[in-house]
Amino acid sequence: MKNYLDLTGKVAVVTGASSGLGHEYAKALAENGAKVAVMARRVERLEALKQEIEANGGECLPVQLDVTDEANVVKAVQTAADHFGKIDILVNNAGAIKVTPSVDLSLADWQQVVAVSLSGYFLMARECGKHMIANNYGRIINTCSMFGLIAGFHMPNLVYNATKGAVPNFTRSLAQEWAEYNITVNAIAPGMFPSEMMVMDDNTLGLLKSRCPIGRPGKIDELLGQLLLFASEASSYTTGQTIAIDGGWTSV
Repeated sequence: MKNYLDLTGKVAVVTGASSGLGHEYAKALAENGAKVAVMARRVERLEALKQEIEANGGECLPVQLDVTDEANVVKAVQTAADHFGKIDILVNNAGAIKVTPSVDLSLADWQQVVAVSLSGYFLMARECGKHMIANNYGRIINTCSMFGLIAGFHMPNLVYNATKGAVPNFTRSLAQEWAEYNITVNAIAPGMFPSEMMVMDDNTLGLLKSRCPIGRPGKIDELLGQLLLFASEASSYTTGQTIAIDGGWTSV
């Protein structure tokens, strides 16, 4: 049987890979044949991820990265390209959140979230894009959020929602610009999945039951299929799209 999501021979870069969705994204890419450069600030966690991936027969390069530091981004991407010889896939996943009433939100906190969740996406895409354009091939997957498509009900998440709301048009704009280089750019907008940033307490579970048609948190495997589709040849005619994986939350 043909594996339409086979990534054998491809090289992927995943930011925010030290925990949460990024950690799982990196494992899924490796399990489907990609060589993976995992990037985040917490190197000790990246080393543990490397051991986990290599124990399953994959190949992994940990690279320390602060996406808000332009020089660090340039160096990290070049390190991955030098090690593997190319970059085929970028998963922009590093993120930040600040939950506070807007009247109490400091400019410093606003700028920090923007630096991680928007400017960081730009810097990573720019640097990886240089290698993709040279090779006339690339797959870029941006992590958005369902809160980039809607506003959270009675949630004081202004800067998070604003940055995630920018991701779909960032994705569309880059997709049309780089289509001529055989580079697709798409985004995944997860709903509520358990992670360091999303704690499933009683309030969250109650909100899911009242506002989400499926009525429960997402399971990580329910995200990975879309990631692998966007990373593979099976989606080579799909670009500029943002897909919500949210249990139907944004459909009602």
